[in-house]
Amino acid sequence: MSDIAIALAIHVLAIVLWIGGVAMVTTILLPAVRRLKSPAERVAFFDAIERRFAWQARATSLIAGISGFYLVYRMNLGAMFGAPAFWWLDAMLLVWLIFTLMLFIAEPLFLHKWFAARALRAPASTFDLIQRMHWVLLILSLIAVFGAVAGVNGLTFFS
Repeated sequence: MSDIAIALAIHVLAIVLWIGGVAMVTTILLPAVRRLKSPAERVAFFDAIERRFAWQARATSLIAGISGFYLVYRMNLGAMFGAPAFWWLDAMLLVWLIFTLMLFIAEPLFLHKWFAARALRAPASTFDLIQRMHWVLLILSLIAVFGAVAGVNGLTFFS
């Protein structure tokens, strides 16, 4: 098996665990928390659950980034960034950058504290904001995944 095949398998596995986790949180956990908990309890309960998932998300996004950059280097794909036919490369990088900034910088440095303070003042609207943010991130992620799978199999939307 070539190093490219191994890197690609690692990359896809990391994406499945990372984006699959985001999908589970967005489509199952958040709606369940909304139904089962009072507005004041929602953010605290969600925070407790997501803290456990954050380590999986950090690890898998890091693995996805390392393997993705290795694939770009090894397959000499750098020139394809910015080309309309390969928009999905830019989309994958954008999604990865957003998550990486959120998971490694924004959340630990200020976002967690900001959400906690906001939840004390307005728990219902804070939970709504969390839910909307997760939907936006999931939709962006699914567009990037769809584009990447279609793109590497020859389907182009832009030439």
